[in-house]
Amino acid sequence: MFTGLIREMADVLSLKNNFLTLKAKYKPNIGDSIAINGACLTVVRVTGDTFTVELSPESQKILAMENYVAKVHMEPAMMMGDRFEGHIVQGHVDCLGTVKSIASNGNSTDFIITLPNEYVKYIIPKGSITIDGVSLTVNEVLKDGFRLTIIPHTIENTLFKRYKVGTKVNLETDMFARYIFNMFRPKDGDNLTWDKVDNMMARY
Repeated sequence: MFTGLIREMADVLSLKNNFLTLKAKYKPNIGDSIAINGACLTVVRVTGDTFTVELSPESQKILAMENYVAKVHMEPAMMMGDRFEGHIVQGHVDCLGTVKSIASNGNSTDFIITLPNEYVKYIIPKGSITIDGVSLTVNEVLKDGFRLTIIPHTIENTLFKRYKVGTKVNLETDMFARYIFNMFRPKDGDNLTWDKVDNMMARY
């Protein structure tokens, strides 16, 4: 389990034959789980100041591999007793999102991200979303995506500073949104909305 708070930006040294080798200040052990751009991967080799994780062909089909260059987001798995910040992140990428627009908004920047239609139902206004492993708050839900408002500190210290219109990103929807939606999914074919979920929850 992760929190979506990036420990550091790791340097990509190589990506060969399904093995991604990184250099970072953090020192993992062989067998550790570590999120790289939001995807939970296993450390299979440690040498000096570098470590290597393995990506299966299936993972590479799902992930935005074009972002696994130069620098990547890195977060070790939580340990029992760690301070809990961000939100609960599993490190299981649901799908790829696409940066549709980037607009400066005074002391912040609005990013509109689109995603496959079947995942829009898991996006909640003011809920949590993970973009390439970064825990963020959804400001607005759109028909085919959502809007994020990112402060300068986050942009300067994450991959957001190199995102452009058309950039693909790893996206993990909120775990609780997925669970609640499926728990209350009607069996009569009626469309379930978050307003209806709120009404159901208010009865208890």
